[in-house]
This record gives sequence, structure tokens and C-alpha cells, in this order.
Amino acid sequence: MSQQLQFPEPVPGTINPAAAARAKTAGMARAAAATRPDWATACRDAIQVMARRGVVFQAADLIAEGLIDEPEHPSQWGPAFGAAAKAGLIEAAGTAPSKRATVHRSLCRTWRGTRRTA
Repeated sequence: MSQQLQFPEPVPGTINPAAAARAKTAGMARAAAATRPDWATACRDAIQVMARRGVVFQAADLIAEGLIDEPEHPSQWGPAFGAAAKAGLIEAAGTAPSKRATVHRSLCRTWRGTRRTA
């Protein structure tokens, strides 16, 4: 039994989905603007390589495969994967514990290539 107070659904007025979406969009735009163009291009290419392999992958796999180095800030992964998904190169495949040691196995999104990358 959890010792935390549990609510079966959000309390009306406590969550503003529109404000959350605006905050996410603004944060992703700031992260993208702070990303070096050479890293963004290399990341797009690395995502394409993994997408063509037809396997489920996460950001850590791009590094483990030697396709790219870490970005200057972890928030720069989001815009890179978001752009690839928006372009139709990848699609969300679920979540899994992160393989990155620095995040202590927190959940992260996994991806797979679409038919467009085959």
C-alpha cells in the first residue's frame, strides 16, 4: 500500500493541458536553438542509420554504436528525435529503462524506423 495521497483522476483546475503543451513547445524550441548545427545534422544521420536497421532503439544506442557523441545538454535529444518523428522517419515504439548510466535507468522513449526509412 502506498503512503502517498492518491487521486483517481486529476483534480479539476490543477492541470492545464494547453499550458503544458505550450511550455513543452517553448522548451523544445529553446533546446533546438541551443544545439550546434553540426551535432544536429550528425544526430539526424545517426537516427536514420538506426531507423534503417529495423530495431527498436533509444538515444543511448546512437552513442553505444559510435554514431554520435553526447550533446552539449541532454535536453537536445528531444528536438532531434521530435524532428525525425515529425518527418516520418521514426515512430514511438514504447518506453524502456534508459541505458545511459547518468540517468539511473529512468524511463525513456524507444523508437523504430517507419516504412519510409526501409
